[in-house]
Amino acid sequence: MEENKNYLIDWNDEISNEGQEFVTLEEGDYLFRVIKFERGRYLGSAKIPPCNKAIITVEVPTEKGVAIAKVDLILYRTLEWKLCAFFRSIGQKKHGEKLVMDWNKVLGAVGKAHFKPRTYTNQNGEERIINDIEKFIDYDEEFFKEQGLDSQIKISDDDLPF
Repeated sequence: MEENKNYLIDWNDEISNEGQEFVTLEEGDYLFRVIKFERGRYLGSAKIPPCNKAIITVEVPTEKGVAIAKVDLILYRTLEWKLCAFFRSIGQKKHGEKLVMDWNKVLGAVGKAHFKPRTYTNQNGEERIINDIEKFIDYDEEFFKEQGLDSQIKISDDDLPF
């Protein structure tokens, strides 16, 4: 836990970071950067048994600020297409090729996806809006070169929001 030492706040420390307002994206295609990757478990449903899942958090820079979105990638054969789409969007997989998923290269990866706001009701009965990734868009190496981006951007601890 030594790496989290800089995030500890003492009882008498000065505070100033008030966070930012949640930025809702209008429906459309946006560039994203993966800022967090977690390993988790899907608890199961009528069609899918309990299994592993990847929880991916991405950020999208906009004029209104940075928008955040999360997506669960369930590691189950009937949902393999979504895993393929994600890895194609960040440039790790090409159509028609097999891939051993390299989760170590996910953090900091950039890609493109179609985002759409989604309304839901939280536990308190309040209506909320989140940014949903409706579909991943295949990585276009030429486009990213023109934008001055690489498929893998190095992130320092200072860049992370947590």
